[in-house]
Amino acid sequence: MVPTQPRRGTTCHKRPHQTTPCVPVPIGADTIGLMRIVVVGAGVMGTWAALWLRRAGHSVTLIDRHGPGNRLCSSGDESRITRSSHGADRHYPTWQRRALEQWRELERSAGEKLFEPAGGVVWLASEAQTFEAESYESLAALGIPVERWTTDELAARVPALNPDGIPWALFEPEAGALFARPAVMAAQDRLRAEGGEIVVARVAPSAATEGGLNRITLDDGAPLDADAFVFACGPWLPDLFPDLLGELIVPHRQDVMHFAVPPGDDRYAPGKLPVWIDFDGSFYGFPSFDGIGAKACPDWLGPIERPDDSAREVADETIEASRSLLRRRFPGLADQPVVRRWTCFYEVTPDANFVIDRHPTLADTWIAGGGTGHAFKHGPVIGEYLAALVTGNARAASELAPPDDRFALRPRGASVSFRTSGRAPSPIPQEP
Repeated sequence: MVPTQPRRGTTCHKRPHQTTPCVPVPIGADTIGLMRIVVVGAGVMGTWAALWLRRAGHSVTLIDRHGPGNRLCSSGDESRITRSSHGADRHYPTWQRRALEQWRELERSAGEKLFEPAGGVVWLASEAQTFEAESYESLAALGIPVERWTTDELAARVPALNPDGIPWALFEPEAGALFARPAVMAAQDRLRAEGGEIVVARVAPSAATEGGLNRITLDDGAPLDADAFVFACGPWLPDLFPDLLGELIVPHRQDVMHFAVPPGDDRYAPGKLPVWIDFDGSFYGFPSFDGIGAKACPDWLGPIERPDDSAREVADETIEASRSLLRRRFPGLADQPVVRRWTCFYEVTPDANFVIDRHPTLADTWIAGGGTGHAFKHGPVIGEYLAALVTGNARAASELAPPDDRFALRPRGASVSFRTSGRAPSPIPQEP
């Protein structure tokens, strides 16, 4: 049965109807007709994939085991950095700029603040200067606003920072912070408003038949058939596809902390303190959005843990290592109490690139993962690209595709991260 009529979006705890009508769209050379599509995982990748699929006229059900906007997933944090710098790579900067426009468009339609310029993003260069220097060259060539600050300019522009030993800084004036959980929930609200369905349930793939998955089974035992499936389950992906992803995507628990802002000290407010990244030191932070605490976190990899087995407790060793780094760069925060702590997960690939590809033996199944914090800023474009792949829109997929096979399901060698160096200081052990 081909869907022919629109339906209202819902959020429920029951399985959706097997046949769900949707708004028809013209069928041309770049589409394969109207489809019933199930997206599993309501983080940033899954939500935006579902939204773009729905906008193409397809019947879309978005499923999440813990519900929309939950704080257990990698997209449930308070804030994420959006910035263009990716070293010598020039594909990710174009994606980030396109995605930021889509975040801003969502912000306007939602009537809610989702992006905070916060005075831009500043990168603290090292003596080697490699990542920052390559980023500066790439952004300048792409026409993306970027500045090079001297040590004296850095000290004047960021008064809370101790600039000792920093030879220069790269500044992105149009970068900033995305409010992560509200932004994902706004995209899910948009999905409902445009006729998509969101279901709270746990799923398990059924046995494949004739080269396709064809259906999944919900936790109440009910089967759900579809023409295509997208699995965007973050750190849970290796559990769903252990033979395929067990060595390609590895979940690491990451510790997150907010240090109390000294009373009456406005140096940590947005506009006074930009979002900052110490690439060589594997550390990053945000201004204080609430006037109470400033987020300052390590980017080195935490312990490997299954998300369902993790106690989700911040290690004392991580807090002490963070204080040591803050004493060197932001001494006013170093000995302040931790006013908030929680954990999230990085789902890490060896080369830091995402996985966005069709399952090698299931023609109706697509996998999107390997996100870490690197994925959130790109979320709208990841969803747009996924939607084009799933629906056979070759023209749109070609416009968004990288110049290589970086997203393919294949063995990968280790390479430098697009976030920071990832090097852990002593006494925190470096993950293998």
